Amino acid sequence: MALTEASQKLLELAKKYRAAILVVLVGIVLMCWPAGQNKENTEHETEEEVITTDYAKELEAILSRIQGAGKVELLLTVETGETMIYQTDQSGQTGDRKTVIVTDSDRDEQGLIQSVRSVRYRGAVVVCEGADDPVVKLAIAEAVANATGLSTDRISVLKMR
Repeated sequence: MALTEASQKLLELAKKYRAAILVVLVGIVLMCWPAGQNKENTEHETEEEVITTDYAKELEAILSRIQGAGKVELLLTVETGETMIYQTDQSGQTGDRKTVIVTDSDRDEQGLIQSVRSVRYRGAVVVCEGADDPVVKLAIAEAVANATGLSTDRISVLKMR
């Protein structure tokens, strides 16, 4: 009998405060909803991809000028993008490390950049018309190795059809 009375009281309270309960439920759903990707990160990634693509196009143009290479297409795979290392200060007593923040004339704050590590490439694929000639193949592999820092075993030079 006590269970029936409790359930009836709970039902009456739910009817009385249904608007408040609905607002709370909508709030919980919105808090659990996945957030969109940060626009700044998207712009930065896009800018980095453009830089890598521009570099590949520039390298393609140079490779096509190698005698006997003919038309050249290049694909570079990136292991890590450009990385910024920020200057940090270490507290003497606690050993805590904090990034040094600088303020520009517009009062915008940003971390002080200590160094920038350049892009590291994973590998390269070069497709060219003259890849059937071993001299051309070697010249292209060496040029890509010197331009990207890759070892020649990570560079494939293939004949274009």
